[in-house]
Amino acid sequence: MPFVGVLPERRHIFRPEPRREVAVSDAAAWRLNPGHRYVYDKLRLALDAGLTAAPCGVAPTDLGLDAADTVFVKPVINLAGMGLDARALPAGEVPAEPGSFWCQRLEGAHTSTDCLVENGEVRWFAHTRGSDEKDAARPIYWEVGAAVPEVEPWIADWVRRNLAGYSGICNIELIGGRPIEAHLRGSNGFFDFYGPAFIPAWVALADGESFTPPPPIPGGYIISVFGKVELTDADFRAAEEAGVDLKADPSTPGRSAILRTADRDAGFALYRRLTGRPAPE
Repeated sequence: MPFVGVLPERRHIFRPEPRREVAVSDAAAWRLNPGHRYVYDKLRLALDAGLTAAPCGVAPTDLGLDAADTVFVKPVINLAGMGLDARALPAGEVPAEPGSFWCQRLEGAHTSTDCLVENGEVRWFAHTRGSDEKDAARPIYWEVGAAVPEVEPWIADWVRRNLAGYSGICNIELIGGRPIEAHLRGSNGFFDFYGPAFIPAWVALADGESFTPPPPIPGGYIISVFGKVELTDADFRAAEEAGVDLKADPSTPGRSAILRTADRDAGFALYRRLTGRPAPE
């Protein structure tokens, strides 16, 4: 059976294929993992972590927040782009929005960690750190292979408590070491920088075969070109000459292109060319 939910332009990454269906998208992961699909409930995730949060309709001021405090409002479950419709609002202006919840605002580094999990135990971590500069709460770039060992004990404990019996891949996003999202799939856009042993190890794990954790990931940078940008043949030639993989992105709302590179300077030089904006810090 093939991987499920792979975009056509990314199909070449997913080799070899598993014998059983393995989810690549959130929608496929929700369908294929009925025993663990509750991890997509972001309100449950927040409350389990001890954060102050509630469904929209419950006033933040009733739970001790000041009306001027900033909270994040977002859908409880969103399988079509988990960060979509998330926005910051004053606690006193949270709407009674069906299907959404609010949560105390988190500050600090935004990290995304892919874990290979064997029967509810994390066997391998791949950390990525987001830039401080954001576009609609989405980092402008991600540093793949970032060293953030301090988050590993919390993630390992969360997986042990929430994914008993699960084998495969999962992803946890944190801000300041506290959770904002969990997924029963990996960060597919980062797989280019995980090294050649990653996909075979994941497939062996998913198929119940002998599993050897892959080595630490080589790493690189994923840079998002947000906003309306018309890509030209000259842009693609410049990217090829610089050793940067430039791909148009017709699938993600508000994003025109993705740059993948192991060379930070080359990637941000192309970013400046495409956007006219300075490279983010």
